[in-house]
Amino acid sequence: MSAALTIKPARDAADIAAASTMVWEFFDYVKARYPDRKPMIDAYIADQDVTLQLSDFARHFNPPAGECLLAWLGDAPVGMVMLKPQKGEICELNRMYVRSAARGKGAGRALCLALMDTARTLGYRTIRLDAVDETVEAVPLYRSLGFTPDPDPPAFVKTDPRIISLRRAL
Repeated sequence: MSAALTIKPARDAADIAAASTMVWEFFDYVKARYPDRKPMIDAYIADQDVTLQLSDFARHFNPPAGECLLAWLGDAPVGMVMLKPQKGEICELNRMYVRSAARGKGAGRALCLALMDTARTLGYRTIRLDAVDETVEAVPLYRSLGFTPDPDPPAFVKTDPRIISLRRAL
C-alpha cells in the first residue's frame, strides 16, 4: 500500500526547514533545467532577497501575509507552494515545486487547489503567477485549473517573452 498524499501548512520548525530546503531545491532544479536562464534566476533570488525571506519565514509565508503549503507522502515532504500577497485582493502562487518522487501523483494539482482555497479564506479574489514558458508540466496544469493570460502582467514579464503570466478569479 502506498502512502496517502496530504497537504498541510508549514507552521513548526520542521515544516519550515523542509519548505526552506525545497525552495533552494526548486532554484537548483530550474537552474539545471534552464542553464541559459541562470543569470535571470540568480537576479530573481537577489531581487526577492530569498535568504532574508526564509530567515523570517513566518512573517512572509504564514497568514495574514502569505502562506506555504507542503505536500506529504506519508511522513516525507514531497512538494511545496507559496502564496505571496500582491496589491489589494490579488495574491501570487509562487515557487511551486514537487520532488521527483511525487511527480505524476497529483501533488502539484493538490497543492494548487489547496492554495486557491487558502487564498479565498484569506480574502483574496484573484490569484496570479509567472512561469518560465518552457515549463511543460506546470503550465498545462495551471491552464487546466482555469488560469488564463494575465491582462496586466508585471513589468518584467512585458520585457521577457520567455516568461508567461497567468491569473484567475477565485
